[in-house]
Amino acid sequence: MAEMIIDGTAVEFTDEKNLLEVVRKVGIELPTFCYHSELSIYGACRMCMVEIEGRGMVAACSTPPEPGLVVNTNTPKLQKNRRMILELLLANHHRDCTTCEKSGGCKLQDLAQRMGVRQVRFGHREKIVPIDYSSPAIVRDPNKCILCGDCVRVCAEVQGIGVLDFINRGSEAEVSPAFGKNLADVDCVNCGQCASVCPTGALVVRSEIEDVFKALNDPTKVVIAQIAPAVRVAIGEEFGFQPGEVAMGQMVAALKKMGFDKVFDTSFSADLTVLEETHEFLERVQKGEHLPQFTSCCPAWVKYAEQYHPQLLSQLSSCRSPQQMFGSVAKRFFTRDMNIDPKDLVVVSIMPCTAKKFEGKRPEFTVEVDGVKVPDVDSVLTTQELARMIKEYGFDFANLEPEPLDMPFGLSTGAGMIFGNSGGVAEAVLRAAEEMATGQSTGQVKFSQVRGLEGIREAEVEVAGNKVRLAVVHSLSNAKALLEKIAKGEAEYHLIEVMACPGGCIGGGGQPLPNDTGARLKRRKGLYTVDKQQPLRKSQDNPLLQNLYTKWLDKPGSEVAHNTLHTDYGTRRRITGEEISLLTNGQAKVEVSVCVGTCCYLGGSYSTLQELLRRVKEEGLGDRVDVRATFCLENCAGGPAVKVGDEILGGMDPSHVDQLLEIVKGKLK
Repeated sequence: MAEMIIDGTAVEFTDEKNLLEVVRKVGIELPTFCYHSELSIYGACRMCMVEIEGRGMVAACSTPPEPGLVVNTNTPKLQKNRRMILELLLANHHRDCTTCEKSGGCKLQDLAQRMGVRQVRFGHREKIVPIDYSSPAIVRDPNKCILCGDCVRVCAEVQGIGVLDFINRGSEAEVSPAFGKNLADVDCVNCGQCASVCPTGALVVRSEIEDVFKALNDPTKVVIAQIAPAVRVAIGEEFGFQPGEVAMGQMVAALKKMGFDKVFDTSFSADLTVLEETHEFLERVQKGEHLPQFTSCCPAWVKYAEQYHPQLLSQLSSCRSPQQMFGSVAKRFFTRDMNIDPKDLVVVSIMPCTAKKFEGKRPEFTVEVDGVKVPDVDSVLTTQELARMIKEYGFDFANLEPEPLDMPFGLSTGAGMIFGNSGGVAEAVLRAAEEMATGQSTGQVKFSQVRGLEGIREAEVEVAGNKVRLAVVHSLSNAKALLEKIAKGEAEYHLIEVMACPGGCIGGGGQPLPNDTGARLKRRKGLYTVDKQQPLRKSQDNPLLQNLYTKWLDKPGSEVAHNTLHTDYGTRRRITGEEISLLTNGQAKVEVSVCVGTCCYLGGSYSTLQELLRRVKEEGLGDRVDVRATFCLENCAGGPAVKVGDEILGGMDPSHVDQLLEIVKGKLK
């Protein structure tokens, strides 16, 4: 243990990685924009500057602690510089604060107030650029970006995708998706982690509140809600509760006061998912096919697989997520029980996840009524949005008299509850697998091997006398690392659970802020406590679930269950946009488009493109062939893909250029 002096007080430190952590340890909250303990050090905003005797001003976030340092955190010079930085940021910031989505929770607004910035001596932002409303999950307003880089780093480092980055230089610098595209046109998986770390209103959750208000005020509609497991241990944070405190009763009361006709629990359909997914898993193990089985509850992970690993789609569980299973059951069966036209039933999901907004709009998840396709889930509200609705109604949330969930979808087991934690799906499947395989229960309900917050966890358990190897992963960068390990033959599993957000759904992009490790740990503990308190802890023991099978679904894996509760996925284009003409004189007779998207590029399509260009020139075909590069031909599994005229050819790596050229020549005849 070493010692330094901070503001005249001796302070001991041990393994803190920078001065900022030491300063905060003693209760001094140095301001920051670009610092996150879970991300790499960036040191761009300079708000955390301190003065070190003999060295002058340094950024505390990027300066390691040393014994004997004499540090001052609030000298007149530092205060002046911080105010100046804030003024400059505000001058380049679109200051429509009163109507901003982040008003009241904006870090820039908060620090300006805290630092006493009452006026901005510089001009207003001159250039106002369009707001990007293309994504179903996130709204991006570049006019409010302060270039802190938090979104850039979380997307690259936590999710391993990197759809946002810095472009241009100097005063023209900005954060943008690739090629200046909208978020919906690039590889964004809608996880919302960028919005979780954005300190301003530059990235916010796309709101569906108005759609829900409209439905609630329509007397012809029956409006029901389903509440995801992770919401109950987080919603209270918006009203003074500690993270992890369960506020389910107050939430149900608030929803019913708003006018919701019924309030149900997504944990019920999580129990349903467990039975279907376990049945599917046991079948695959028995046949030795399509293993390892990947979970499919996380829509961000599913989209990631569709974009980057289409060759693995047959190994994804065909089960819909609990959200979509609930919507399907509600629109197909609950409407019959209640004698309601499916078009008049509005299903609203309360979710911790922004990607659920994207999932709810997938064309696969609809029911056809009188020739019209009706979505299984009509609207998705995040925890943040529900909190705003409660505040708009003026409810005293903490003092609401708790109300119970409604039946028949209000009873769930502990297995359904823990779906909100990373490892929860795997553990719930393990609780069911032995009994479903042998007809006998071991009584075991806790599988500590799959619990924890490590990014990649491995376990080996015995199920029906067989060794089953599992992996549990959260954050897509960890998923990428695990998939690379499997591809190299360094690991082998039977079941892999993947969740895109840190910690699982408890860390979803729609959860209350701050959405950091401390909050996630408490939410995680809250869900495991709820599980422990449940009288029923295995999905197969849920009597209302058994009734659902008896009345409508027959048994897990039946034809009607498969049609209602399962789906399949396909490869997905990663980026849209113009083709780039590389060789043409304006009189081309045959168009040849070579895909240079991610999968095809990794398969050698760029070399194919170069060799094809060379051969076309060499053979004097430049006046008759138009060679182009394109970003996706939606043939990822069979890439590298090349389109000749209207025909898409697969497997066109550099060794097939001769064959490709012959096909082109054939088109010219």
